[in-house]
Amino acid sequence: MSTTRSPYDAEATRRRIFEAAAAEFAAHGLAGARIDRIAARAEANKQAIYLYYGGKEKLFAAVVQVRIEELCRAARIDPEDPAASAERLFDAYAERPEVVRLVLWEALETRDGPAAGEEARRAEYRELIRSLCRDPGREREAQDWLQTLLSLVAWNFAAPQVTRMLLDEPTDEAALRRRRATVTALAAALPRPRRGHTP
Repeated sequence: MSTTRSPYDAEATRRRIFEAAAAEFAAHGLAGARIDRIAARAEANKQAIYLYYGGKEKLFAAVVQVRIEELCRAARIDPEDPAASAERLFDAYAERPEVVRLVLWEALETRDGPAAGEEARRAEYRELIRSLCRDPGREREAQDWLQTLLSLVAWNFAAPQVTRMLLDEPTDEAALRRRRATVTALAAALPRPRRGHTP
């Protein structure tokens, strides 16, 4: 009895590699991640990883960039409604706990040097800042506002053990609900970046 082999799906293989790499990097960082574990989890060979992503460092940079882009799209940050922006950002982090871990691994491993793909991400942040203020003369306000909002939210997921110990709530879920409410209230009180008028 003859069997027909299903055609090779390059895009599906690429996606599997990406998802396997995201899990591996979140758990072990760039230095601790292993290409053979990524390949095994993705049910792909190691050559495919190098073919599609060019190696471990480039794969790590791609994972970090894509996960941050997904987070930003989900959060839909709007300085005109900072409380709702904080809620959406908080929920986006809660649904994607690997994002904070990836960024922390990146910070640990790059130290004071540039991160892989930093220039591309810097350009994307500049674009986001421009969309927040729509006035070249007020970009610094928008930068500070966004950095403050990110710091208010992300720390809750960067050090959950501190939240657990400090708040003394009966469950982690209760502690997160409390932090979400507090962060939302604080975000509402932040000075908003003024927005210029587009002609």
